[in-house]
Amino acid sequence: MKYLMIGAGGTGGSIGGFLANAKKDVTLIARGTHLHAMEEHGLSFETTRKGNFTVNPIKVCDMEHYNEKADVIFVCVKGYSLEDTIPFIKRASHEKTIVIPLLNIYGTGKKLQEQLPEVLVTDGCIYIVGEIKEAGKILQSGDIFRIVYGVRNKKEFRPELETIKKDLEDAGIDVILSDNIQKDALQKFSFVSPMAACGAYYDVRVEEVQKEGEIRSTFITLIEEINAIAKAMNISLPENIVEINLDIMDQLAPNASASMQRDIWAGKASEIDGLVYEVVRLGKKYSVPTPMYDKVAEKFS
Repeated sequence: MKYLMIGAGGTGGSIGGFLANAKKDVTLIARGTHLHAMEEHGLSFETTRKGNFTVNPIKVCDMEHYNEKADVIFVCVKGYSLEDTIPFIKRASHEKTIVIPLLNIYGTGKKLQEQLPEVLVTDGCIYIVGEIKEAGKILQSGDIFRIVYGVRNKKEFRPELETIKKDLEDAGIDVILSDNIQKDALQKFSFVSPMAACGAYYDVRVEEVQKEGEIRSTFITLIEEINAIAKAMNISLPENIVEINLDIMDQLAPNASASMQRDIWAGKASEIDGLVYEVVRLGKKYSVPTPMYDKVAEKFS
């Protein structure tokens, strides 16, 4: 399988680096100093899961100079950059290419499929806290590194999806090939959205959410509001979804933070529309009150 990672940050860089370390055929799409650092020195990792290591050499390229056709394309960009990837995906695909979007925003796969009818686009999500520490180096905070993906329609299932799962597992990544990806993707969203919203609202890192008190209670309330929307959408999240998400939160490194927060701190564009405002819109669409999300949205609107 020939893999292509669009995006080489905490998500795409981690997947691509682990695959390359397992001797899989993978190319990372990057730009700027991060691209040049990987060309010269490879891609380095600081992890608690696998220790510190460097993959050198590693195949990297920018969009303009990639001239191959990929069997599997992982889309690992921020939600606001998704539209920019579509012409490139079309150029880098063949008729049997499988596209796996791993964005924080719920429903990305379905939207992307409408614009890429000639290939199979799955839905997917990822559990990881990773970021570019400096050009050519990825920092992973905490041990969690799990990819969940699958087709929305069982008739679209292809054996290659199992091959992808095996390759990812060979690389040391936890993988779930889901038979109900819409539920699983929304379940992941029920963690990442409250994490980002709560952290941004109080301007804190994970360690403050791990403590009993107001901030942790707010995190729980945000989860409950998404769970209420899920029920209105006829999607059944686990009954103990709050406990599941609290357990994930408590496994993270205390100094970790959501990528949305880091973008806000840096004064850059962020995914707040898809992670916060979209929940408010869904609440209105399905007549579900979202008072805590309303407060977060009001603070940043």
